Amino acid sequence: MPHVRVHNFSISLDGYGTGEGMSFDAPFGHAGHRLHEWMFATRFGHTLLGNSGGSNGVDQAFAERTELGIGAEIMGSGKFGPPGWQNDDTWRGWWGPNPPFHTPVFVMTHHPFPSMEMEGGTVFHFVDESPRTALELAQKAAGTLDVRVGGGPTTVRAFLEADLIDVLHVVQVPILLGRGTRLWDGLGGIEDRFNVEAVSSPSGVTHLTFTRQ
Repeated sequence: MPHVRVHNFSISLDGYGTGEGMSFDAPFGHAGHRLHEWMFATRFGHTLLGNSGGSNGVDQAFAERTELGIGAEIMGSGKFGPPGWQNDDTWRGWWGPNPPFHTPVFVMTHHPFPSMEMEGGTVFHFVDESPRTALELAQKAAGTLDVRVGGGPTTVRAFLEADLIDVLHVVQVPILLGRGTRLWDGLGGIEDRFNVEAVSSPSGVTHLTFTRQ
């Protein structure tokens, strides 16, 4: 049976999944790239950026799982673009003409647009729907494969609140942000729905895997 999965979702020690002040020049606000340095250092991260090399080991093993068996992605409007992107008719996402998804991607936004077909098999669909309805659309597109919920923190939280996530991989990064958008707000007790495993990495991050009981 296909699953709904979250992978490589990085948060600070105080629970922030992104910083304050997101903009075109600062996609993660004042957090910069500090939440994702662990991933960019891996072989997976180097490949994602079009480079060779990168580390193997624990972080690589977790990072590369995000691509396995995915048939569609769901993301929030804040992952697709900076605040105000809806007013720019030329905006087509952060990733250039060939985004790294290579599947249908459902962008949750209150300002739907016509679908955007990109190179490499990525097609962005813009939907103003509840998490459950957006998931139904993504599951139909994914067929027998899994659906990945890609973020940001508000979107992941909404899917957790609706009890729609089967596997949640959170990476706790040893930094404090102090402000931004938190993942866990309003989710007290969700660990009771999951089996939770923690794996520490020499890079300093801790990989937390929540698997539906």
